[in-house]
Amino acid sequence: MSDTTDLFMRLRPRLHGIAYRMLGSPAEAEDVVQDAWLRWQSSPHDALESAEAWLVTITTRLAIDRLRSAQHQRERYVGTWLPEPLMADGAAPSPEALLERADDLSVAFLAVLERLAPEARAAFLLREVFDAGYDEVARTLDKSEAACRQIVHRARTQLQDARPRHHVPPEHQLRLLRGFADAAASGQFADLQALLAEDAQLVSDGGGKVPSFGVPLVGSRRIAQLYWAVHRRHGARVRYEVAVLSGQWSVLRFIDEALESAQTFQTDGRRIQVVHTQRNPDKLARIAAALGRPLAAVTGAVSRSS
Repeated sequence: MSDTTDLFMRLRPRLHGIAYRMLGSPAEAEDVVQDAWLRWQSSPHDALESAEAWLVTITTRLAIDRLRSAQHQRERYVGTWLPEPLMADGAAPSPEALLERADDLSVAFLAVLERLAPEARAAFLLREVFDAGYDEVARTLDKSEAACRQIVHRARTQLQDARPRHHVPPEHQLRLLRGFADAAASGQFADLQALLAEDAQLVSDGGGKVPSFGVPLVGSRRIAQLYWAVHRRHGARVRYEVAVLSGQWSVLRFIDEALESAQTFQTDGRRIQVVHTQRNPDKLARIAAALGRPLAAVTGAVSRSS
């Protein structure tokens, strides 16, 4: 392996991290990184002052271009568009690693980032998540440092009311979700409702391919009734499994051992505030393949999404 190839491979996780946070799609992030690799191969490396800065810049600009195109497609998306959860390769991360990644990789955080224009999203991520200096942000976006400071400031203001506010230790999240999964699997309505905040919301993405709610379902009682209805309809055919998705403890639901949904949660450590339910089979395929499980039939095992 050449030195330039070795350098790219060492930086690849960082580049993929930027692209995934920009796009909310592992497949699109991989396409961006592949495009960056092709440009890296054809570039004159000796003339580069910093190979890492060059690769971050190229990856970010490619992601901005792709996001501009994706936003037009998402405007025509059927129902609510949610990011595709990312399933980590290899062994489960340590509690320390989960805590480090929980806030800036979660589905909740990526969903909030959808409010930002592509360049603003890039500036915010580079500065707030990847700790880039404003000089680096300015070079990447080909703008002045003053302009980038203003862009990041406006992005912070735009997101401050919507970003997850609670920093929950992973062990608290795990305990809460295990309790919720057990209650859902056994159809314990009272326990389900008790684990949900009174004003909890459930947001679902079916991509127009399986049933889903067009607007958030609000209220602990309504959400608990939905999970109770799934148990009542399918009984022991339903199984819940706690797993790590996008850097956080989450829940996978199987019906007849086929993956039906991936559910990520926003909590305060005591109660669940938001449930993001991914049911779009296109966005579940990678997770199912990683687990060696089939996908639930497109007709859906649940008449309304939960």
